[in-house]
Amino acid sequence: MDVIESTTQVNNKGACGGFLMDLHKGLKSKVMNVAKCIKKTGKDDPRRVIHSFKVGLALTLVSLFYYSRPLYRGFGVAGMWAVLTVVVVFEFTVGGTLSKGINRGCATLLAGALGIGAQHLATAFGQSGEPLVLGALVFILAAGATFMRFFPRIKARYDYGVVIFILTFSLVTVSGYRVTQLFQLAQQRLATILIGGATSMLVSIFVSPVWAGQDLHNLVASNLDKLANYLQGFEQEYFHCSENKENSKSSALLQGYKTVLASKASEESLANLARWEPGHGGFRLCHPWKQYLKIGALARECAYKIETLNTYLNSEIQECLEFKCKVEEPCKIMSSESSKALKAISSSMKAMTAPSAAKCHIEKSKTAAKLLRITLETISLDDAELIAVIPIATIASILEEITKSVEKVYESAHELSLLAHFKNVESNNVSPPEKPPQILHRGIINPLVDIDNSNNNNNNAGQIEITIHDIISCESSPEKVENAPSNSCAVVNIIVCH
Repeated sequence: MDVIESTTQVNNKGACGGFLMDLHKGLKSKVMNVAKCIKKTGKDDPRRVIHSFKVGLALTLVSLFYYSRPLYRGFGVAGMWAVLTVVVVFEFTVGGTLSKGINRGCATLLAGALGIGAQHLATAFGQSGEPLVLGALVFILAAGATFMRFFPRIKARYDYGVVIFILTFSLVTVSGYRVTQLFQLAQQRLATILIGGATSMLVSIFVSPVWAGQDLHNLVASNLDKLANYLQGFEQEYFHCSENKENSKSSALLQGYKTVLASKASEESLANLARWEPGHGGFRLCHPWKQYLKIGALARECAYKIETLNTYLNSEIQECLEFKCKVEEPCKIMSSESSKALKAISSSMKAMTAPSAAKCHIEKSKTAAKLLRITLETISLDDAELIAVIPIATIASILEEITKSVEKVYESAHELSLLAHFKNVESNNVSPPEKPPQILHRGIINPLVDIDNSNNNNNNAGQIEITIHDIISCESSPEKVENAPSNSCAVVNIIVCH
């Protein structure tokens, strides 16, 4: 029995030791995971670390109302409203802090004044009628202010102020029924709220500021870069324009456009906050922030077309190689030039200059789109299966629509440069484009045998007549080519001497 008991004790100690070892390893792994998460969060955006220090600094400054005896005597317990204001008002961006600070200050001032006025009005109805009047006023103003929150403009810019108005008015009217020194209490709370809000705004502006307008500017420009990267990667993937190593790299670029589809909420939020910010950097006081929303909407429109294009990238349908080879060149030009145009627009936005460099790329893509239509008109599809032609024709059509979307983005970016007074920098390093050769379409060659030899000294001379219908030049604009008369022709006589 003693041997069995000792063996049992040893087993229990071993099991307990194993449990403690597993517990220690589990805690250690959790601590390591938390440390890695903290490190990753700070490394992704170092401004988050600075923002945390800024909030701590603002709270330390307003805490002096409690730590300093002279300040405490002046404000008393109402000094806690300054601490509460900093916690609620301080946001990551300057625009967010200014928006909440100004909303809170104005709403508190207005609601406090109306609350004191309502208290004086209610006292005129006597002790029995005072609570009824106060209750009616709270109901009317609270219901009316809550209904105003449903208006889109007020919801976007003044929602926080309306909430603070309802809260402050209700507190002042309800507490004023029992408190004798209502005016002094409202004055102390208003002063501490203004001090807390002013402290938050000053720290946010002057200590490593984070501007919502700059973030919006960078977000729209980076979205255009992602669309350009996709078009570049699509050209390499679909038409196999590069080696396998480069193809693997382009495959990673094909996923960036998906973030553009989900950027609407971020753009609208940043645009609303940017309107509260003062002039900073290259952004003036009345910067056209709405134009960024227009460019972002056009970029998402292009991204939706790219998403449709992406479904045909790895299609399992057997394609007609002959048809693909014939439309490959204009499709590659449209994809490549649209990508270059988007990159040029993005670069000009980052440099805050006019997007003039993108104009030539857009013209080339439009010319390629016109050549694609001409190619489709001349292709014979008698021997090709329709199911094998449809995917390639759809891709060509989507690329043409993407070209139109890129042109709209360029026009909006050009309008932004005019409204924001961006610098108009002409590129001197760009070589002039080579003059494209003329394309002779639907030509007829007729040999002429009956020649009047009496008018020619050479009896062995021959003549060929070439009739050319629809002379089309690559340098001509698509509108001129489209409006050219279909029955136009030119006759060229060539004398050949034997």
